[in-house]
Amino acid sequence: MLKMHDISKIYRTDLIETYALRKFSLEVEAGEFVAVTGPSGSGKTTFLNVAGLLEEFESGSYQLDGTDVRALSDDARSRLRNQRIGFIFQSFNLIPDLNVQDNVEVPLRYRGLAAADRRERITSALELVGLASRARHMPAQLSGGQQQRVAIARAIAGDPAFLLADEPTGNLDSLMARQVMDLLEQINEMGTTILLVTHDPELARRAQRNVHLIDGQISDFRAYEPRAASAGASTAGAALG
Repeated sequence: MLKMHDISKIYRTDLIETYALRKFSLEVEAGEFVAVTGPSGSGKTTFLNVAGLLEEFESGSYQLDGTDVRALSDDARSRLRNQRIGFIFQSFNLIPDLNVQDNVEVPLRYRGLAAADRRERITSALELVGLASRARHMPAQLSGGQQQRVAIARAIAGDPAFLLADEPTGNLDSLMARQVMDLLEQINEMGTTILLVTHDPELARRAQRNVHLIDGQISDFRAYEPRAASAGASTAGAALG
């Protein structure tokens, strides 16, 4: 699914070069749930941005789902990102002037999908996250946990093979955070590959594998026994009020 080898990413100013990633190598198999941890400034978000084709890199190779991304034009990268990758952000990134349904629809419009197909995908995604009854609500009418579930619905409505989550529980209390993780586990069990950046060791332990970064390099792999199915996973959407 994802193969990075000797990736280097450098941020430059007039006087300073800072390596955000330095000879970074990682492989993630289809269907894995991988947590990426590390201190602030360790390169976690840069890695996620490179993985999501939001940033380019200076050297190394990166294959996503068998495609060499360095060989792609900007338009081809955008198409691959839109069709194969879903994003979940800490700050939700919902459009405040659009209701829940329209927020979920935005990336589907960019794909040029027919209206009937868009409606079907939106309905399925909102049902999965337990918000079908809130489709006409505005973001300001929702709790933080509900807004993050809208963001998850938007990410999965396009049926991505690969889901990237950057501190998706960072703005939530501990109960809501655990419930969002229940939902992500459920999505992973349906076959979606997930990369999760988190500072929370409790949440990281729920992934199948942990990758720890320091100074733009992997310092530690920590594998866990395959998790048992979460008792609340099948009802994660309903549990999140």
